[in-house]
Amino acid sequence: MEKDPIVFLAVPETLKSQIKTFELDPSILLPVESPDITKLSWEMILSGMLRVIAARGKGGLPPHGTAFKAFKSFKAGDTVSEAEMAEVPHEWIDYYRNFVFSVKPEIYHEFTCASIVKAENGDFDMALEISAILEGLLPRSPGVLLNKALILEKKAESLEKNGGGAENETAEAFEAYQTALSIEPVLPDTLFNAGFFFARRRDFAQAKDCLSRYVSMGDSAETLEGATERTTEELPAEKLKQAQKILQDISGQFLDDDNYLEAYDCVSRGNDEEGLLKIRAFIEKHPKLWNGWFVLGWALRKLGRYADGLEAFKQAAALGGATADTRNETAICLMELGDLKGARRELEHALQEEPVNVKIISNLGVLAMKAGNRNEAAAFFRTVLELDPADPLASHFLAEL
Repeated sequence: MEKDPIVFLAVPETLKSQIKTFELDPSILLPVESPDITKLSWEMILSGMLRVIAARGKGGLPPHGTAFKAFKSFKAGDTVSEAEMAEVPHEWIDYYRNFVFSVKPEIYHEFTCASIVKAENGDFDMALEISAILEGLLPRSPGVLLNKALILEKKAESLEKNGGGAENETAEAFEAYQTALSIEPVLPDTLFNAGFFFARRRDFAQAKDCLSRYVSMGDSAETLEGATERTTEELPAEKLKQAQKILQDISGQFLDDDNYLEAYDCVSRGNDEEGLLKIRAFIEKHPKLWNGWFVLGWALRKLGRYADGLEAFKQAAALGGATADTRNETAICLMELGDLKGARRELEHALQEEPVNVKIISNLGVLAMKAGNRNEAAAFFRTVLELDPADPLASHFLAEL
């Protein structure tokens, strides 16, 4: 939805008496969000300030030595673009922040709750817009950065679940977590959530670091006059158990092993041959861990070595890794080897585990095409497009049917 324009105005005489909690500076132009500035109110000015503050939060600071555009270049009555909002000098932004906190002292709690509700309802763009305002109001606030990262994670999870790309959201969440982790003292919740974020992204080294620090906060105690007293706030027992479980999994399955990490990274970036070398070295040391066999099969499948890949995936499943991803990859190998019944069996099992996984549904469509079932294939591809209207493969296959 297109937003109303931002217009800079001098402090209106008719509204000066309405603000009792803030000393107005008549030398500073005020940003007003309104399609009709003849119906001026402080709510419109507040909205304009929040837009400008958010624009500065998104744009960040200019490179060292780069001067901001002189504010005097704006005249009262000028309409301001988004790019120009990001060039407002620090002192003006500080003035707007002070104004906002003066007239809306509860804005942090109100906007944080609003962003969480929007994210829970799937309105991620609005949640992030609210988060951008908070980030502009409270630069480098650990709480704001954590909330932003969680919203981006949920958006990425939703996109991935529906088969869409989530690289930008994941990268932004990573940046938000890294910034929050750099601010001392680090919030316990930042360590906990960042640890799980890194674990889901298979960055097990960082996951282990964050979760170890979180657990150490829960274990931290000192003896004082014969009594044991915690040096930090009590951490939730359930969250401590979850963190300890992930740490045990990482250590027990050697997921922070350099060969495993490098192999996974190589295969995910398309460097499959090098990934093969790394994962074989890992499997040689840890032959009973299914994760290594999965990455081996993944690399072999991508290289077109379907029979070898199939054997690797069977070994992964036998060692406890019969996940939806393993079954999906197994089905691809079986399809390429001509075992359409076996491929269907694996995909149906995988779909039971993840009913809205677009990759699995799309592969069922491909399988139906190979079997000559055009109507069934079309139904699968239409389902994919219902979940992800931008899916290029489903559109391509439907056009061919």
